[in-house]
Amino acid sequence: MPEPFSSGRHSLGLSETRDAVLYVPADLPTDKPVPLFVMFHGAGGFPEKVLPFIEPHADRHKFLVLAPHSTFPTWDIVIGGSGPDLERLQAALRSVAARYRIDAQRVAFAGFSDGASYALSIGVTNGDIASHVIAFSGGFMSIFVQEGLPKVFIAHGLIDEQLPIATSGRQNANKLKAAGYDVQYVEFDGLHIIEPGVVARAIDFFLA
Repeated sequence: MPEPFSSGRHSLGLSETRDAVLYVPADLPTDKPVPLFVMFHGAGGFPEKVLPFIEPHADRHKFLVLAPHSTFPTWDIVIGGSGPDLERLQAALRSVAARYRIDAQRVAFAGFSDGASYALSIGVTNGDIASHVIAFSGGFMSIFVQEGLPKVFIAHGLIDEQLPIATSGRQNANKLKAAGYDVQYVEFDGLHIIEPGVVARAIDFFLA
């Protein structure tokens, strides 16, 4: 079994380029399973762009943060179908699980913008793995099969200039509620951004 990493950011070594990054908080418990928060970046983004929004909460609450890197400028499901990103995510999850005991009741698939669309799509499809799905300003869902019943948190800015709230956040929340999902839906006074105060609410939702 591979040794756990020291605290800080670590590339998983799964790809020579566009590798996944794992953030390990200091003093992570070793005597019990720990939560895992998977955070998908937006289009044209990268792990280091979204990690700063989550790392302070990981430090405070002692959970792991996995930030994959899309194979292409955005996630494969956004540009048509599933493929290498899902395979690389599975490899990253195996790598993390080989080093740490993961709390299966606290595994979040989360993301921003295209990353939120990806989290919604694969989170609902893989609800037997993801206990929680968190979408910050996501656009759409592409769901092939519903598996399990993860809890869902959706947040969207009222004046989102890229993905209008009426055809994205509200629509996604209503569809999932109608399908029987436990959905916490939050609207905030803002543009197409990750709102720090909303992130704090999402973390509370994840760890409740």
